Amino acid sequence: QAQLVESGGGSVQAGGSLTLSCAASGRTFSSYAMGWFRQAPGKEREFVAGISRLGDMTDYLDSVKGRFTISRDNAKKLVYLQMNNLKPDDTAVYYCAAALRPGPLPIYGPEYDYWGQGTQVTVSS
Repeated sequence: QAQLVESGGGSVQAGGSLTLSCAASGRTFSSYAMGWFRQAPGKEREFVAGISRLGDMTDYLDSVKGRFTISRDNAKKLVYLQMNNLKPDDTAVYYCAAALRPGPLPIYGPEYDYWGQGTQVTVSS
């Protein structure tokens, strides 16, 4: 069983940057595809970015393409979300998630097996 702990959230002004980190423990980290999701108040949780087990494939929500970058360090059991040019619409609680299932990179919440507790990102205009 994997345990995930996010960090790096905070408050920034529009145009600013933040880097979220997710530390994993438990089973071999490289067994998991990893993803970042977010949920804003009154909205459904949405997929933000995902990365394959070896880090050779990534996928992004259209609205964050070119601004966010997901990466991972399997030796350190860490996954990152570099967020640049942040916008007020990026305000949400961001969650790290891990998926065991084989196959294409998962982009839906139910495809993920383990979740972190979330970290708040607030972007002011």
